[in-house]
Amino acid sequence: MTPTIRCATLVALAAASALLLPVWLAVGLVLAVLGAAAADGLAVRRAPRVQRDLALVLSRGVETPLRVRALAPDGRRVLLRQPLPAALSVDVVAGRRNLDGTLRAARRGRHALPGVANASVGPLGLARWHHPDAAEGEVLVYPDLRTARRLALALRLGRAAPDGRLRRGPLGLGTDFESIREYAPDDDLRQVNWPATARLGRPMTNQYRVEQDRDVLCLVDTGRLTAAPVGAATLLDVALDATAAVALAVDELGDRCGALAFNATVIRELAPRRLGGRRVVHGLFDVEPEQVDTDFERAFVTVGRSRRGLVIVFTDLVDEAAARSLLEATPMLARRHAVVVASVSDPRLEDEAATAPRDLDELYSMVAALDVVEARAATAARLRRAGADVLQAPPSLLPERCVQAYLRAKARARL
Repeated sequence: MTPTIRCATLVALAAASALLLPVWLAVGLVLAVLGAAAADGLAVRRAPRVQRDLALVLSRGVETPLRVRALAPDGRRVLLRQPLPAALSVDVVAGRRNLDGTLRAARRGRHALPGVANASVGPLGLARWHHPDAAEGEVLVYPDLRTARRLALALRLGRAAPDGRLRRGPLGLGTDFESIREYAPDDDLRQVNWPATARLGRPMTNQYRVEQDRDVLCLVDTGRLTAAPVGAATLLDVALDATAAVALAVDELGDRCGALAFNATVIRELAPRRLGGRRVVHGLFDVEPEQVDTDFERAFVTVGRSRRGLVIVFTDLVDEAAARSLLEATPMLARRHAVVVASVSDPRLEDEAATAPRDLDELYSMVAALDVVEARAATAARLRRAGADVLQAPPSLLPERCVQAYLRAKARARL
């Protein structure tokens, strides 16, 4: 229990009254105020029921409503406050009896959500009784699925396919069932649908399409470089946003999607399969960066044994040692697969490298930025000579650019 400002003001006035009244009377007034404050606090010592309405599965960067209600049998004032970890933010942190705000997650993964702190103010407004916080919860924050679903919807509507429509492959001796039609003399007897023939009284045959589904693998680097901040997020958060966009696009076009999260070792491996995009999103949403150097060769050896497909490697090209490991391992992967190396570019860094300095500090900043930009360009050129395509885009554009790279590879039959 703590006194309120009103209580402190009354105590100060009662103490000051000693200048005009007898001391014993001033002391009595102070004790009376303190006694009233104690009784005021005890009147609201029973905790109200706090109800919090919040979706426990969120998407990074997408706003979600947060509603907190204090349900008390009397008309007391209840002060509410929602503490949050650094990865989450809300526009309204505190409220009286009701708290209505919008929650936004800057980082994906599993985050502990503290209970709502609440305190009741007595009827006289002299004391505040603090109650134990409500139970903690856990919030699961997935990558930016809103952007991923928007890109997948564009594919479904035919606006983002290479030729304006989605192809399903030609009719032929495949295994992708299409329909049932009447039997023709040149049809294979193995394709006769005997139950349909018996039901209709005339020969019927199954019609199939030749499979054109291909393997798409997303290799996500979770080494020390991916912990670098990009605004409120990290490089790994942005990479997983792009991974989710590619995974849902692959599902939309009927290809097989898989993923591999790795650093010094392989952390999680999801083999490619039909409609595997959602499995990839669920399987990688909570991986976190680790302060270790990345071993690209180990990851590429794991992928190299699989059938030919498109491999998108999400990493950063800043560190010279990490780039050297990537350059040495890329030819081994490019011999069997179509390889795209995707990384986040920083437009502000490029602008700083191209801006004429006005003082010595800006000169130092320009030189440092220029070194980073030139190192990235040199690494990208060497990766292209090693047989990989290099894709660099700002964080907001990386998901769309990766989906476009997948569509180009599919249109050129590189998978």
